[in-house]
Amino acid sequence: MANQLDEQAVEHVASLAKLEFDKKELSTITGQLGNIMDMFSELQSKDVKDVEPMISPSDMDTVLRDDKAEHISKDERQAILDNAPDTENGLIKVPAIIDESEDGE
Repeated sequence: MANQLDEQAVEHVASLAKLEFDKKELSTITGQLGNIMDMFSELQSKDVKDVEPMISPSDMDTVLRDDKAEHISKDERQAILDNAPDTENGLIKVPAIIDESEDGE
Protein backbone atom coordinates (compact mmCIF):
# COMPACT_ATOMS: atom_id res chain seq x y z
CA MET A 1 0.00 0.00 0.00
CA ALA A 2 2.82 2.41 0.86
CA ASN A 3 4.29 1.95 -2.60
CA GLN A 4 1.06 3.46 -3.99
CA LEU A 5 1.62 6.64 -1.96
CA ASP A 6 3.87 9.20 -3.58
CA GLU A 7 4.99 12.68 -2.62
CA GLN A 8 2.68 14.24 -5.20
CA ALA A 9 -0.39 12.67 -3.52
CA VAL A 10 0.79 13.75 -0.07
CA GLU A 11 1.48 17.25 -1.35
CA HIS A 12 -2.03 17.40 -2.85
CA VAL A 13 -3.69 16.31 0.40
CA ALA A 14 -1.48 18.73 2.36
CA SER A 15 -2.57 21.60 0.11
CA LEU A 16 -6.22 20.68 0.67
CA ALA A 17 -5.54 20.85 4.41
CA LYS A 18 -3.74 24.20 3.90
CA LEU A 19 -0.43 22.69 5.04
CA GLU A 20 2.95 23.48 3.53
CA PHE A 21 6.04 21.29 3.74
CA ASP A 22 9.52 21.72 2.36
CA LYS A 23 11.00 18.86 0.32
CA LYS A 24 12.68 17.20 3.33
CA GLU A 25 9.49 17.34 5.43
CA LEU A 26 7.43 16.08 2.50
CA SER A 27 9.73 13.10 2.09
CA THR A 28 9.57 12.30 5.83
CA ILE A 29 5.79 12.65 5.99
CA THR A 30 5.31 10.54 2.87
CA GLY A 31 7.30 7.74 4.50
CA GLN A 32 5.40 8.04 7.78
CA LEU A 33 2.02 8.00 6.05
CA GLY A 34 3.13 5.00 4.03
CA ASN A 35 4.01 3.16 7.25
CA ILE A 36 0.62 4.02 8.73
CA MET A 37 -1.16 2.77 5.62
CA ASP A 38 0.88 -0.45 5.77
CA MET A 39 -0.25 -0.95 9.38
CA PHE A 40 -3.88 -0.58 8.33
CA SER A 41 -3.35 -3.11 5.54
CA GLU A 42 -1.87 -5.54 8.04
CA LEU A 43 -4.82 -5.03 10.40
CA GLN A 44 -7.30 -5.59 7.56
CA SER A 45 -5.68 -8.93 6.75
CA LYS A 46 -6.28 -10.32 10.26
CA ASP A 47 -9.13 -12.75 10.91
CA VAL A 48 -11.21 -11.22 13.70
CA LYS A 49 -14.60 -12.82 13.15
CA ASP A 50 -14.31 -14.73 16.47
CA VAL A 51 -13.16 -11.68 18.43
CA GLU A 52 -15.85 -10.04 20.56
CA PRO A 53 -16.17 -6.32 19.81
CA MET A 54 -14.82 -4.03 22.51
CA ILE A 55 -17.40 -1.54 23.70
CA SER A 56 -15.20 0.14 26.29
CA PRO A 57 -11.53 -0.19 27.27
CA SER A 58 -12.67 -0.42 30.89
CA ASP A 59 -14.94 -2.94 32.55
CA MET A 60 -16.21 -0.28 34.95
CA ASP A 61 -19.79 0.91 34.65
CA THR A 62 -20.55 4.59 34.30
CA VAL A 63 -22.30 5.82 37.39
CA LEU A 64 -24.82 8.52 36.61
CA ARG A 65 -26.76 10.69 39.00
CA ASP A 66 -29.97 12.62 38.57
CA ASP A 67 -29.43 16.08 37.14
CA LYS A 68 -31.12 18.09 39.84
CA ALA A 69 -30.23 21.20 41.76
CA GLU A 70 -28.96 20.73 45.30
CA HIS A 71 -29.32 23.35 47.97
CA ILE A 72 -26.13 24.55 49.60
CA SER A 73 -25.51 26.83 52.55
CA LYS A 74 -24.74 30.53 52.13
CA ASP A 75 -21.18 29.86 53.30
CA GLU A 76 -20.68 27.15 50.67
CA ARG A 77 -22.14 29.43 47.99
CA GLN A 78 -19.84 32.27 49.02
CA ALA A 79 -16.82 29.95 48.99
CA ILE A 80 -17.66 28.97 45.41
CA LEU A 81 -18.06 32.62 44.37
CA ASP A 82 -14.80 33.54 46.11
CA ASN A 83 -12.98 30.95 43.97
CA ALA A 84 -14.49 32.16 40.69
CA PRO A 85 -12.34 34.47 38.57
CA ASP A 86 -15.26 36.87 37.96
CA THR A 87 -18.71 37.26 39.52
CA GLU A 88 -21.67 39.54 39.08
CA ASN A 89 -24.84 39.80 41.18
CA GLY A 90 -24.03 36.61 43.10
CA LEU A 91 -23.41 34.56 39.94
CA ILE A 92 -20.25 33.32 38.24
CA LYS A 93 -19.56 35.45 35.18
CA VAL A 94 -18.07 33.71 32.14
CA PRO A 95 -17.10 35.03 28.71
CA ALA A 96 -19.74 34.83 25.98
CA ILE A 97 -19.12 31.99 23.55
CA ILE A 98 -22.05 32.66 21.22
CA ASP A 99 -22.22 36.06 19.60
CA GLU A 100 -25.84 36.99 18.96
CA SER A 101 -25.13 40.60 18.03
CA GLU A 102 -26.08 41.78 14.55
CA ASP A 103 -22.61 43.15 13.75
CA GLY A 104 -20.86 39.76 14.02
CA GLU A 105 -18.15 41.10 16.34
